[in-house]
Amino acid sequence: MMVFLGAIFAIFPVLFKGAIYLPTSKRTVKKMVELANIKPGEIAVDLGSGDGRLVIALAKAGAEAHGYEINPLLVFLARRNIRKARFKGKAFIHFKNFWKEDFSQFDIVTIFGIGYAMESLEQKLKKELKIGARVVSNTFPFPNWQYIKRGDTAFLYQKL
Repeated sequence: MMVFLGAIFAIFPVLFKGAIYLPTSKRTVKKMVELANIKPGEIAVDLGSGDGRLVIALAKAGAEAHGYEINPLLVFLARRNIRKARFKGKAFIHFKNFWKEDFSQFDIVTIFGIGYAMESLEQKLKKELKIGARVVSNTFPFPNWQYIKRGDTAFLYQKL
């Protein structure tokens, strides 16, 4: 399936929006969920949710999990993966540009961003998140926000 998706992205790049799709490894997904330290009743969001693997993992850990994705093929794939994992009603994929959304409702934000966008995202999250909200970033740290914990390639932040 992944080879097929790669071929589609290579042949029709103009049909797809957003960053290049690089799936997060199972090990990193596990570490990110561990760092998020999900509590009952919390709402989580994955920005650029790709195939939905992190959204599903957040739901399995007990969060109401949302993902924002602007690539229509990945939205389709993620929604299919959620149905296959039997998390419909607990995990949701939104076909939206997360830059245009408000994050004030979320307790946990996860991101596998890209270096050049991290400063803008840091400013957006600091402005919109509620006190106590946690952010887990895969690979790319925020340039000015001091992380409170690190696990392998993931960084945990908290809005104070």
